[in-house]
Amino acid sequence: MTNTDPESVVREYYDLVDADRYDDLVALFSEDVRYERPGQNAIEGRDALLAFYEEGRPLEDGSHEVHDVVVDGDTAAVRGSFSGLQSGDAVEFGFADFHEFENGEIARRYTFTDRDEV
Repeated sequence: MTNTDPESVVREYYDLVDADRYDDLVALFSEDVRYERPGQNAIEGRDALLAFYEEGRPLEDGSHEVHDVVVDGDTAAVRGSFSGLQSGDAVEFGFADFHEFENGEIARRYTFTDRDEV
């Protein structure tokens, strides 16, 4: 990772997830990362996060469009939209993500969408 400012890191995150570069993506997170999504169990640790992206993520073949990134201290808030496939069906929806940083890495991530599962 060449850039450690929160806005650059979160923009890199979306580029990596859209490119299916999950090993590089997980390297942006701390070893004990916690990723929370409403109504679903939290994902804890890099290994669990990698397993989620490789096997458990219901979204596929899509791309994120980042509309806004607001950084306040160690937190980056992102508003954007995703279009792609979920379980084989075309989907498009908005999202809000919050990334909390510690030592230049994403330590906690929270995702909010208008969908039941992402």
